[in-house]
Amino acid sequence: MPAILCSAVLAALAVFQIALACGAPLGAYAWGGQHAGVLPVRLRIGSAVSVVLYAILAGIMLSRAGIVTLLPDAVARPAAWIVFGYFVLGAIMNLISRSPKERAVMTPLSVVLAVLALLVAR
Repeated sequence: MPAILCSAVLAALAVFQIALACGAPLGAYAWGGQHAGVLPVRLRIGSAVSVVLYAILAGIMLSRAGIVTLLPDAVARPAAWIVFGYFVLGAIMNLISRSPKERAVMTPLSVVLAVLALLVAR
């Protein structure tokens, strides 16, 4: 169940990143909140790349949990710990963001993802 929840949160974040990449004026919630409205092209490209990264992270979590067989367990096990570390780092980065909106929304999401990843990795 933690892997499915983690994947669901990542899917929701992917929708958010797709919106950013398409020009939604939500920049205050992402990328340090440096651009309150529409993101510049380079960050919009970064948002599009994030969607691919989220799919990979979800695949690792689902594979480690045995829900799908994308990776052998010898690969999925350490990869899940790397994903956990990535989410912990994300929580820290969101916590120190200068954007109050990003801190308020993305920090709790990153913490939830880290806890779910920990449960899957264990």
